[in-house]
Amino acid sequence: MTVGRVNPKFQLQDQGIKGVKKAHYNLNEATLMQRAIERGEGHLGNGGTLLVETGKHTGRSAKDKFFVRDASVEDTIWWENNPPMDPDAFDRLYEDMLEHMKGGELFVQDLYGGADPAHRLNVRLVLELSWHGLFIRHMLRRPAASELDDFVAEFTIINLPSFQANPERHGCRSETVIAISLARKTILIGGTSYAGENKKSVFTVLNYLLPEKGVMPMHCSANHAHGDPHDAAVFFGLSGTGKTTLSADPNRTLLGDDEHGWTDKTTFNFEGGCYAKTINLSADAEPEIFATTSMFGTVIENMVYDKDTLELDFSDDSLTSNMRCAYPLHYIDNASETSIAGTPRNIIMLTCDAFGVLPPISKLSPEQAMYHFLSGFTSKMAGLEKGITETQPTFSTCFGAPFMPRRPEVYGNLLRKKIEQSGAQCWLVNTGWTGGPKGAGGSRMPIRATRALLTAALSGGLNEREFRTDPNFGFEVPISAKGVAKVLLDPKRTWEDKEGYDTQAAKLAQMFRDNFKQYEPHVDEDVMKIAI
Repeated sequence: MTVGRVNPKFQLQDQGIKGVKKAHYNLNEATLMQRAIERGEGHLGNGGTLLVETGKHTGRSAKDKFFVRDASVEDTIWWENNPPMDPDAFDRLYEDMLEHMKGGELFVQDLYGGADPAHRLNVRLVLELSWHGLFIRHMLRRPAASELDDFVAEFTIINLPSFQANPERHGCRSETVIAISLARKTILIGGTSYAGENKKSVFTVLNYLLPEKGVMPMHCSANHAHGDPHDAAVFFGLSGTGKTTLSADPNRTLLGDDEHGWTDKTTFNFEGGCYAKTINLSADAEPEIFATTSMFGTVIENMVYDKDTLELDFSDDSLTSNMRCAYPLHYIDNASETSIAGTPRNIIMLTCDAFGVLPPISKLSPEQAMYHFLSGFTSKMAGLEKGITETQPTFSTCFGAPFMPRRPEVYGNLLRKKIEQSGAQCWLVNTGWTGGPKGAGGSRMPIRATRALLTAALSGGLNEREFRTDPNFGFEVPISAKGVAKVLLDPKRTWEDKEGYDTQAAKLAQMFRDNFKQYEPHVDEDVMKIAI
């Protein structure tokens, strides 16, 4: 049985998916919510939100993601970062998942990955859960109804949370699996209800495809000045560093909060929505994002709430600290209607420094930008991945190593080329700790200070200030900035234990040097000259 609007020549049976009891094609938000509630997948929340829990998987299963290793990708995949799967194992996994679907009810969404028609990817998602359909309708770009009549997917994602993989039979690590076959243009997800796997799979594929077209794929948020889409800024950073919060600036127009492409002429969002962390979210600090948590159709994921009043508890992380909400971009008042802007004038690299030694903002040369982009230093925040229970300092190259199929130098060299062509100014912004390490005297960088410094950087006002050279890391640091205490701009002054600061700074600098050794054979001499 078929329900919904679909290309009559591109139904599941045309893809070899047969024996399905009922297929719901491209249901709208209200219908997906209704089906999810009827099926017991979630509960109706205040304002018409959908309250869901994802069980034991409350973050990405990074160690369970595989690329099929065949001749077509043998020389292009970064295998040290992307565990391989044998083609025969993928075939067995695919056939077993097809068998698992027989007699079941599926929710199919045909969507675009990418706002720029010249570079977007047609994606079909075949989903076991109705609420996953609602989630991905928010997160990707929705075709017009008339476009569905001849929609044909370039990639297909099959996501069956109830399917349990067999490591011996399927060549994976556990009962959870995310398997990507670029040759077959198919992604298989099983054994996890965490919805973020859907969108990150699309991002991973775009990260592979776009560099061949000269397009830089970026794990970043982006915005532009009101009325001037050519004054664009991008914010690189891992989850938890502030991409969503800092790009949702009421004084600028939002392109998106997580994934973008940079062409010779444009910056464009891959997505059609936002997936924001809600731990300690407040109406005072982040009013626009907070407001979405009581808007119709917003997916509230893994949040504790009062069973009688349905009021959300933004401080209770007993389910996970990675609690989130997913909503369409137009729920943010200042969101761009097109999600396309000019090339970036400013590049912000966000890091969450748990050591408490990096300044709140630093100016980078193009060579330093490439160095810090390849380094990708931050701290993994608790809950973002399965097994991460406390903050961990880490280096995640390109500020998104889990989503990078190609070697880091491919993205680093492409970024450097884009910076040189555009003349963009680069900044390193620390949203982590100051005054000491996390848990040992330090406190989180005040968000108001970060916003003030970003406003000054994006307006050009910060360039007019006097800078000093940081003795440990070599980048330029402003001595003063409007609305920011001078002491905050010099991290050592915020520490009571000055010798302790020197020890921590030296430790972090050595971590940078040790990590960057892996890239030394692949970067130019001028990048090595500025290495820490």
